[in-house]
Amino acid sequence: MGDQVARGEEFEKKAEKKLSGWALFSSKYEDAADFFEKAANCFKLAKSWDQAGATYVKLANCHLKLDSKHEAASAFADAGHNYKKTNTREAVSCLEQAVNLFLENGRLNMSARYYKEIAEIYEQEQNLEQAIAYYEKAADLFLSEDVSTTANQCKQKIAQFSAQLEKYPRAIEIFEDIARQSVNNNLLKYGVRGHLLNAGICQLCKGDVVAINNALEKYQDLDPSFSGTREFKLLSDLAAALDEEDIGKFTDAVKEYDSMTQLDAWRTTLLLRVKESIKAKELEEDDLT
Repeated sequence: MGDQVARGEEFEKKAEKKLSGWALFSSKYEDAADFFEKAANCFKLAKSWDQAGATYVKLANCHLKLDSKHEAASAFADAGHNYKKTNTREAVSCLEQAVNLFLENGRLNMSARYYKEIAEIYEQEQNLEQAIAYYEKAADLFLSEDVSTTANQCKQKIAQFSAQLEKYPRAIEIFEDIARQSVNNNLLKYGVRGHLLNAGICQLCKGDVVAINNALEKYQDLDPSFSGTREFKLLSDLAAALDEEDIGKFTDAVKEYDSMTQLDAWRTTLLLRVKESIKAKELEEDDLT
């Protein structure tokens, strides 16, 4: 691996020498770009990610001098992918530059993919606000290119993170919208009850029993088969438990559902919030008596 680093540094020196010299019969930027690309490949083989990232940025700048925006964008993306392993801030910066160039060239699908990748970086860092912002950008571009399945995946992330940040109305709106889009689609209709369950759990987190019951009526209108599902039964039982402030009833309903279909971490977290709110109400009433 040390040999590859040495080779990469040698190629990099040759590239820098080309840039500082004169070129009579060829472009010094083309020649330098060739050496920078070789250098970056060597650094990648050596797993020297920072050096590879920095060299791809130099390669991108050479392509910009040659007005080769597509090649420059690809080089910035390569830089971002290498930096992802060591320096997320640099990774985001490089991917942003790639997106801006792809947008200039009308490559909306590529731009959407890299916005989604930036969102995933922020998601890994648990920076949910920034993750939401970039998933939104990605979803908009995917929709403009009619890549609706990936757009909906991004929207689900936005809804999930919004709920985690206690922005329940926004999460509900997105989950309901995805369910509405999916109900008449033969490929997507089987996911409708999951989306409506997610929306219903967010309704429970708001703690407004009237709103929850109104929502359940609306969901039956949206999908007449929903009332026969275990998801509908769970939401109905939980709404009743919330109304009666009955912790035991709430816990039993969750256990019954979970024994058949395991609840994921996101749903479990939100349901625990609802349970804690019931406990808090019980304690308030105990204090008053």
